[in-house]
Amino acid sequence: MSPEPPNRELIDGLIRTYTWETWCRLRAMAWVKVPPDNHPIFHAALPKDPRIETMKMFGGVAASVNGHVFAGLFGLSTMLLLAEPDRAEALALPGAALFDPMGNGRVRSDKVMLPERLMRETAELRRWIARAFKAAALLPRKGDKPARPAKTKSGKPAKTKSGKPVKVAKSGKPVKVAKPRSS
Repeated sequence: MSPEPPNRELIDGLIRTYTWETWCRLRAMAWVKVPPDNHPIFHAALPKDPRIETMKMFGGVAASVNGHVFAGLFGLSTMLLLAEPDRAEALALPGAALFDPMGNGRVRSDKVMLPERLMRETAELRRWIARAFKAAALLPRKGDKPARPAKTKSGKPAKTKSGKPVKVAKSGKPVKVAKPRSS
């Protein structure tokens, strides 16, 4: 049997919408914002390599090499893509876990969440991020995604009047084909 909610007035609308058990599960998956103080710590821990690209991801910052995200801020910690031997070593750290962004047990088996304490132990954080960088740098470069064929509103592939598929430019926009002039 589930315990009663602590403040029934504040969550009365939620109780009408969800069962108490469902509400508890939804509440357990609350999004934890990346603290702004973690951004400079993360940037300082990245290796100084011109191949590294940084981007915004999950409300934080992520770093990639060859198109592979190898490190990123998530919640109060750092997520890393590690090679198998390093992954096993990282998971042995107290507080480390496989990366489960939704908190529902659907883990990303190739990524590890480091313990939160490593955000305060910058030398160790730098070493772990360097390991992730080395592992990702060895992976083959991710190719550009091929352009998808144009589709109609119904989801079917778009075709010309003659029944041929519409040609699509790299930008994803249909290519206008000049009509031959009749003389």
